[in-house]
Amino acid sequence: MSELSLPTIMAFITYVAIVLAIGFYAYVRTKNASDYFLGGRNLSPAVSAISAGASDMSGWVLLGLPGYAYMAGLEAFWITLGLTIGVAANWMLMAKRLRLYSVLLDDAVTVPAYLQRRFDDTKPWLKIIAGLAILLFFLFYVGSGLIAGGKLFNAVFGLDYNVAVFAGVVLILFYTLFGGFLAVSWTDVFQGLLMLAALIAVPVLVISNAGGLVGFANQVAQVNPELLNIFTNAKGVPLSGLEIISLLGWGLGYFGLPHVLARFKAIRSADEVGVATVIGVSWSFIGYLMAILVGLCGTIYLANPLADSERVFIELTSLIFHPLIAGVLLAAILAAIMSTVDSQLLVCSATLAEDLYPMLMKSELTPRKRLQIGRIAVVVMALLATVLAMKPDSKVLDVVSYAWAGLGASLGPAILLSLYWRSMTAAGALAGILTGGATVIIWEALGSSGYGSGMFDLFSLVPGFLFSVLAIFVVTIIGAQTQSAKVLEQFDKMRSQL
Repeated sequence: MSELSLPTIMAFITYVAIVLAIGFYAYVRTKNASDYFLGGRNLSPAVSAISAGASDMSGWVLLGLPGYAYMAGLEAFWITLGLTIGVAANWMLMAKRLRLYSVLLDDAVTVPAYLQRRFDDTKPWLKIIAGLAILLFFLFYVGSGLIAGGKLFNAVFGLDYNVAVFAGVVLILFYTLFGGFLAVSWTDVFQGLLMLAALIAVPVLVISNAGGLVGFANQVAQVNPELLNIFTNAKGVPLSGLEIISLLGWGLGYFGLPHVLARFKAIRSADEVGVATVIGVSWSFIGYLMAILVGLCGTIYLANPLADSERVFIELTSLIFHPLIAGVLLAAILAAIMSTVDSQLLVCSATLAEDLYPMLMKSELTPRKRLQIGRIAVVVMALLATVLAMKPDSKVLDVVSYAWAGLGASLGPAILLSLYWRSMTAAGALAGILTGGATVIIWEALGSSGYGSGMFDLFSLVPGFLFSVLAIFVVTIIGAQTQSAKVLEQFDKMRSQL
């Protein structure tokens, strides 16, 4: 679809109009900062589950993951397995406890606020470091979404890449800026369903044309039989244990994704977490599996190898569907991008407005002022991420993996253990965040420089997560700090409600 077509334009305009209408309606419903950042904690299980999945599945699920499967085949299954286990563990281990405890702790809206109140920490460092970790790694995550948006508009409309990135930022800013969490969650449901429909439509049509799964598998095998072997790469070389652990290790990232955890805190009732878990895990697994099939479909449908493998979904939809249908399906990529970027911008906004700005100004903010600061923060973060995205040769999956590892390793262990370990201390949490984040940064730097004999090929999230857990245990156990009676009483109160 290198040339503009009227049906495609109509599909995109219709999609954008729906999203903007949702944003305007949510703006009318948004009265205060609690509404803006958590939607008044009134999301239904379905909305909470689907919006959590959609906010996680950014452009990398429609561009990066299919592109990986297009090049590597069923090697990508290990990522899907790891991610699905991670989604399930996140919902089962954290959702209900985080919903209960965040309410108990004076309606803690953000992760830094939750951690500070969980340990009744009178010092500012835990809150500051947690906030800075979110801002740092989310800049890369948001940037990856904008890179995906630039590739989409460049492929569909032939727009200059930089212009395309800027156009996507403007659209996302509109409904995030005004509608806040309600707009983000409602549009995420709409966008999530559109994403899933697009991911299913392409493989279903291709597999049907191939005469079923057996015929489809035979055609892929004719191209390269190793693409169907989960234990080898595309060249037939067996995957090492280190490679499999790295791919499975992606699932650890879920424990530290604030935009997903926000859906746990915003669900209407802790008693509805079970229903949301079933919906969320099923939705995510189907989406990941379909993304891999899209990549395999590209191997048999595209005559010439793609210079940029992450365009496989774009090329397939334009090749096998009518322009109107293709326009709708390509709008799903924009939906995937927007559903994640808006959530991440909102988390950054909440961190700045709720955590860092009041500490910087050393004063309490009125609800109206918090809302105003939050909206300004959205704009600032979007502009910073736009600067990072101005590299059209960047790979979406590479940028996502860095942000994913940083968030998972720094915040994940601290949040997870804080929900279960009664005696955990603020010093332990701070040590875990610093150790996990630093490990990812150093590990990635050493790996990219070629240092070591293969050890740094291990996905940085895995050692970062393990070292973070170790740091939390060591500092908590050997430290002189003991939990106050207030903290222990709060923890016991939360546990009694489970």
